[in-house]
Amino acid sequence: MTILIPAWVDGALCPVEKLEAHRKGLRHKAISIFTFSQGDVLLQQRAMSKYHSPGQWANTCCTHPNWGEDSHAAAHRRVSDELNLTGLDLKYIDQIEYRADVGNDLIEHEVVDCFIAVCDTRPVIDPNPSEVMDYTWINPHTLKTRIATAPNHYTKWLQIYVQDHFESLFRRGCELSAS
Repeated sequence: MTILIPAWVDGALCPVEKLEAHRKGLRHKAISIFTFSQGDVLLQQRAMSKYHSPGQWANTCCTHPNWGEDSHAAAHRRVSDELNLTGLDLKYIDQIEYRADVGNDLIEHEVVDCFIAVCDTRPVIDPNPSEVMDYTWINPHTLKTRIATAPNHYTKWLQIYVQDHFESLFRRGCELSAS
């Protein structure tokens, strides 16, 4: 199945096959979701069948919008597909750009629309095993410490989010979940 995502080619946004975008390191659109409850953030451990970063821990959900798909719609689609979470009130929080080598000669060069969801009670999660092998709730400060001591257990993008965007993503999510 060919998946076309929005990527910049010669300065213009074009539909590009997802794997090709990663092989060439093309700058492309993405989304990331951070779900908070009771001061903790929900992480997922990527399935071993993923073509990059298998078995590593990542934020709640991340993906690419399909060509012509709105970021907000992509966020709802994928959090449902990956974790069977529906009805989340996803709030746009920030746009972040990063570039990282994710192994297997693949590069993520993403312009990421970041969304936060806050749940009063922890939702029932039923992970899709082809996408997610495990999940956990963790205090963001504990996560920061664990990434510093064992970075290879975490995706490159989660490391970047924690190291470079902790205030705008994690501290803000904690504040919203505490109020």
